[in-house]
Amino acid sequence: MPAVPVTIAMLLISNIFMTFAWYAHLKDMGQKPWIIAALISWGIALFEYLFQVPANRIGYTVLSVGQLKVMQEIITLTVFVPFAVFYMKEPLKLDYLWAGLCLVGAAYFIFRDKL
Repeated sequence: MPAVPVTIAMLLISNIFMTFAWYAHLKDMGQKPWIIAALISWGIALFEYLFQVPANRIGYTVLSVGQLKVMQEIITLTVFVPFAVFYMKEPLKLDYLWAGLCLVGAAYFIFRDKL
């Protein structure tokens, strides 16, 4: 399978774990001591890294580190918005659209030599 789709799929999985590790404790463990939330988040983050590290190594065979970073940010926003709306029950904001448009610009500039 080509490196870019594998990288995207693995970064998507990594980002799901990352988002839960970083933010789910705000909803689910608000009454627990922060150290408990941190330890559980670290356990979740282990799975993030088990996907993120090989994804970046595979992606780096065909992409620059800048391209990997911009791809990561696009995937992060793609995962974060549904998480914020559906899991955290926050309202969908127009700001997410503006942030996404900024990332479209970033993607254009970082990938334009491949277009």
